[in-house]
Amino acid sequence: MKTDFNEKQIQILRVAETLFAEKGFDGTSIRDIAKEAKINIAMVSYYFGSKEQLLEAIILNRATAIKLQLDILTLEDLDPLQKIHKLIELYIDKINSNRCIYKIMHFEFSTSQRVINLQAFTDLKKGNLKSLETIIQDGQEKGIFRKDIVVPLLTTTILGTYFHFHLNRPFYQTLLNLNTEEEYNTYIKTTLTMHIQQTIKALLTYEIATDK
Repeated sequence: MKTDFNEKQIQILRVAETLFAEKGFDGTSIRDIAKEAKINIAMVSYYFGSKEQLLEAIILNRATAIKLQLDILTLEDLDPLQKIHKLIELYIDKINSNRCIYKIMHFEFSTSQRVINLQAFTDLKKGNLKSLETIIQDGQEKGIFRKDIVVPLLTTTILGTYFHFHLNRPFYQTLLNLNTEEEYNTYIKTTLTMHIQQTIKALLTYEIATDK
């Protein structure tokens, strides 16, 4: 499936993403998407085919953007730990800014109601993992990182911490006195992100980070 889209296709993807998140995949029709996007129904089918293919396009579009940024990060003139910190910032920022698509993915990947062909998405995730492995290997060769790191579990730790926090949002908002959307998002961008960076640094270097 293609991952480069024109302006009209991007508009359709954004509308569909919002509606899928709000009403669910089954609760959203092509007619709903066309009406919200102010386009003819036939245009949705012309660009994307079925509703399942439209969902695949949404997921791939978001995943491709992250992949490109990770590729750039691996080439930056930073030490391995700085790259890891930036990678964590990138992941958390992208996920928190695009909660709609992750809400959709969480539901669709956990249901057996339909089969969605996401081999391209799997390939992108493997590419993201390869970028992380490149950074880790560089750190190991320089004697900065431990040799016994299970790289795939690092993303599990990063994303798992964020999703646990977000799925328990009412609890943490009350506990941490995060009364507004701005306060909640700022806490994620600063304190939660730094906590995850400290956790990953400890796993990589035997240290518990106390600095930013």
